[in-house]
Amino acid sequence: MDKISVIVSCYNEEESLPLFYKEMERVRKEDFQDVEFEYIFVNDGSKDNTLKEIKNLRENDSKVRYISFSRNFGKEAAMFAGLEAAEGDYITLMDADLQDPPSLLRQMYDYIKNDGYDCIGTRRVTRKGEPPIRSFFARIFYKLINKMSKVEMVDGARDYRLMTRQMVDAILQLKEYNRYSKGLFSFVGFNTKWIEYENVERVAGETKWSFWKLFKYAIEGITAFSTTPLIISSVIGLLFCLISFLLIIFIIIRTLIYGDPTSGWPSMVCIIFFVSGVQLFSLGIIGQYLSKTYLEVKHRPIYIVKETEKGETMIKK
Repeated sequence: MDKISVIVSCYNEEESLPLFYKEMERVRKEDFQDVEFEYIFVNDGSKDNTLKEIKNLRENDSKVRYISFSRNFGKEAAMFAGLEAAEGDYITLMDADLQDPPSLLRQMYDYIKNDGYDCIGTRRVTRKGEPPIRSFFARIFYKLINKMSKVEMVDGARDYRLMTRQMVDAILQLKEYNRYSKGLFSFVGFNTKWIEYENVERVAGETKWSFWKLFKYAIEGITAFSTTPLIISSVIGLLFCLISFLLIIFIIIRTLIYGDPTSGWPSMVCIIFFVSGVQLFSLGIIGQYLSKTYLEVKHRPIYIVKETEKGETMIKK
């Protein structure tokens, strides 16, 4: 009998967890009589009663497992920890807020079993309920990164997907500290089918993704899968050198013909500010890549486990 591991990253989700578990159990009993399940809840340093809710579920259901971090390491670390702990033949990543509809899981499983796919991903065709400004910048991000990167990023793609054990094992070989899972899923390849659905709003609680966090996450994705920004900064630098060279020739010729008239300082100040801004922008791009290299070479663990369903630990990964 096949086994599906359901990995759920949790950060302050005490209100959502009971609703999520209830819905998952309904789907399991109705659609998966022929499949075993395990639930792996990863408590990412929650400050509310998330861990208590998970332990309550564990007491009543042996299928429930959990990993509790020593602090908040972020969703990427939580997903990686869940993938490492998963024992199933097929593994799915889901959010506890039910924005990833469990009702799609049977369809995803059938596609993999019957049509030979390695991964069934989901993507939202609408962004209903999101602030318009966030939706606008999300679309711009996907257009930019697909032009910059050789790895295709699907607009509206969710982390919610069902993967074979072979694909998950390939992902686990990528132990980089700076993780952008949507890119990593595409990087490893494998035959993927996409299922489209309309956006579903949270059943409880509030989103943990502010505009600033999403912006930083976007920068993480661009720097992780493209060196195009470095090329852009180099091209801008070369362009300004060429413009400066032409201006020097122009000034010399003008001085020889018309003399040396007094130029206004405001225009000079504007030019200095503009060129300085371009230099700082280019240095910032270089700094982003250097910071990623700095974090990678320190070889710090992606996460630290404080407790699991098997007892308290201090395991480093």
